[in-house]
Amino acid sequence: HFVSPQNVREGALAVGRSYRYFPAGTIHVAVVDPGVGTHRRPIAFRAGNHTFVGPDNGLFSLVIEEARVNGWPLEIVVLDNPTYWLPNPSNVFHGRDIFAPAAAWLAAGVALHDLGTKINDPVMLDLPRPVVSENEIAGEVIAIDHFGNLSTNVEDGLWSDWGSVEVLVAGKVISGLVKTFGERPVGDLVALFGTDHDLSISIVNGNALEQLNAGLGTKVIIRRKAI
Repeated sequence: HFVSPQNVREGALAVGRSYRYFPAGTIHVAVVDPGVGTHRRPIAFRAGNHTFVGPDNGLFSLVIEEARVNGWPLEIVVLDNPTYWLPNPSNVFHGRDIFAPAAAWLAAGVALHDLGTKINDPVMLDLPRPVVSENEIAGEVIAIDHFGNLSTNVEDGLWSDWGSVEVLVAGKVISGLVKTFGERPVGDLVALFGTDHDLSISIVNGNALEQLNAGLGTKVIIRRKAI
C-alpha cells in the first residue's frame, strides 16, 4: 500500500522487484487498477515458478519481460470463465470478485487454462531505459519511497567501475557515491545503490523529494570524473 493511488508504473516496479523473494509456487494477487470495469482484461498467468493474478494494464510488465528474456515458461489467460468468479461481480471491485477467487481456485488445484482463454498479447508498459555511453549514463527517477528517497533506473551493473563519478540531479552535483547513509553528515545530499541495486538519491535523515523539488521523470546524469 505504499504504491501511490492509481500509479500502475509504480505498482509494476513493486511487483517486479519483490516477487522473486517468495517461494516457488507462490500465487501473487496484485491490484493497481484504475481501469476496473472498463474494457481492460482481467488476467492470470504463470511465469517460471510463480503465478500472478490481476489487471492487464501493464502491472506485470517487468515479470513478463523477465520471463521472455530468460526463456521461462509463460502462459497467460484472460479470466473470462465466470464459473471461477464470485456471483454477480461488482463493476468496481474485481480484486474481491474476480482476482481473489481466481487465485483461490488456483491454490485449490484448478488448472490455469480452465480459468479462461489463452492470450499472448498482454499490455506492456513502455518503461524508461537509461542511455549508456563510455563516460556518462543518462537516467531518470522512476520511483519515490515514503522517506522521499529518489530511485532511478540506473543499475549498478551498467558500469564495471563506479570509483570516480559525479551525479547531477535537479541542478545539484553529488561528488562520488557512498555505501551507507552514515558515511555523510545529517542533511547531506548523497547517491548510493539501494536495496534493489538501483542508484538512489537521498538526503541523510531528510527528504530528497522535498528538498530537491524533484519527482518522477526528473533527469539524473552520472558521469566519470576527469582524471
